[in-house]
Amino acid sequence: MTMKQSAPRLSGPQAPGLTAQILPSLLVLTFAAAALLALSLPLRLPLGAFYWDVAVYLDAFQRIRVGQMPAADFFAPVGPLGYYLGALLHQAFPMAQPMLVVNWAVLPVLLPLALVILAQRGAKEHAVALLIPFLIFAALPINLSVFYPAPGLDGFGNYNRHAALLLYWLAATLLFVPRSRTQTALIAAFMLALFLTKITGAVVGAILVGYACLAGRLRLKDAAAAALACILALAALDGATGLVRAYLGDILTLLSLNTDTLLPRLLTVASAKFGVVLPASALVALLIWTSWREQDGTLLQNARRLIEGPAGWLAVTLFATALFETQNTGSLEFIALWPVLLLILLQWRSRSDPFKPAVLALTLAVALPSLLLCIERGARALGGATGDVVALPASELGPLGRVSVKRGLAERASFMIDFYPKHAETFRALADAGQEPSAILTAEIDYQATWLLAVRQGLLALRAWEMGEGRRLNGVFTLDFVDPFNALLDRSAPRLVPIGITPGRNLPPLTADTLAALAQTDAILAPKCPQTPARALLAEHYAPALAGRRIVALSACWEMHVAAR
Repeated sequence: MTMKQSAPRLSGPQAPGLTAQILPSLLVLTFAAAALLALSLPLRLPLGAFYWDVAVYLDAFQRIRVGQMPAADFFAPVGPLGYYLGALLHQAFPMAQPMLVVNWAVLPVLLPLALVILAQRGAKEHAVALLIPFLIFAALPINLSVFYPAPGLDGFGNYNRHAALLLYWLAATLLFVPRSRTQTALIAAFMLALFLTKITGAVVGAILVGYACLAGRLRLKDAAAAALACILALAALDGATGLVRAYLGDILTLLSLNTDTLLPRLLTVASAKFGVVLPASALVALLIWTSWREQDGTLLQNARRLIEGPAGWLAVTLFATALFETQNTGSLEFIALWPVLLLILLQWRSRSDPFKPAVLALTLAVALPSLLLCIERGARALGGATGDVVALPASELGPLGRVSVKRGLAERASFMIDFYPKHAETFRALADAGQEPSAILTAEIDYQATWLLAVRQGLLALRAWEMGEGRRLNGVFTLDFVDPFNALLDRSAPRLVPIGITPGRNLPPLTADTLAALAQTDAILAPKCPQTPARALLAEHYAPALAGRRIVALSACWEMHVAAR
């Protein structure tokens, strides 16, 4: 079966029944209603690894609220779409738990596009099979890489999940939507969304679109039309805001700061996701063998059929998604393979071939582990929330502090918030030696709980200082990975500084404009619980901005450098 003229179909009746036509829409509407309900309630969610990543988004939401623009006004590691969509959700649901706001930020774009796809001839016959895995992967902030053994919801990998979900539906569009103006419009929409979400997602999308042209699933003129539509949309956006030029500038800066070669990263992906890469590679090899042994045409004809068939699609999608994962730190790895795997199941389920059991077994071996891991991690996190857990005492932080943790981890966090300042010299010595207090410090749930308690301490101390001094600080800059205080205090962060600062990844050299912007910010905070190599590097990097400021011992865990006004 070639894939040039029409989308794949099941044998039997060509049109689905009425229930099959209505069911996808009901599933999407039910999912959307459940998400809106969850955003409307003051839910307390189980704390997970790297929770402070959601505070990076809160920082971006606050900056957008006061008129700053991603890339133009603050250095961001990814595109602006997730920040703007998340800011709209946050404005509509200000009391929502931020993990849910951030996780579902891309759904206002994705769900309508998914419904359009599922209404098309070729896709509607398989709508439920395409939709259910997507809804499972999109339901909760869950990644398919496990960084800490205790159950919890993941605070990190958000923009990677957004891009992975977009790539899922782009692959479905290329494979299951017939060539048409609708397909072209969908491709343009997904490529635009991918570009504005994460540039590496757009690169992977371009690989898939290019292969669709090679495989005859997309005419070159339609691909050109989709590309032109994207370029025109970006040009219009840039003409109105200047955002695209600034975003491209940030991308070039990131490329200059990240110089790791590709091959080691590909090997890392292959080893970390061996359970997907091995059976997928074996399936590619088996499909190539079965396709080649059946051909009786010329070498060129046989190669063409191989390119058009599922073997070629699986090989290219596996490579493209592996390329995407080289730039990630855990997300929904390889879920864009699912539409290809569905195509293989549809084509092989009714075939009479001695290799059929092996093909079906390998297909399921690629698909099921990720799906089951997502379900298992989500069930474990939510199920564990009803066990021996306690609410973290951080209600002053609003929705950010609305988390639950295992009692033992909560007790450890309360202990460590007192232990760190009493043994500050020890942790300073570790930082001076370039060593973290723990090899996986920020992945540890108890550390994330300690960080929240430290933020609470700093917030209360800032409010007490303002009351005692009779002065309202105009804004705060924190010498740390994340800066939650402007969002919590409703103040303005300084322009031209990065969010989610990681030395060696997204910390560009200081400029005169950056120093001038920092000079206009009343308070610069230095966290001390504990001192870490990254915090020490940030303090060194921004040392010129501290000159001339008065040092205030704000609390046991915070030092404030305040400007004279």
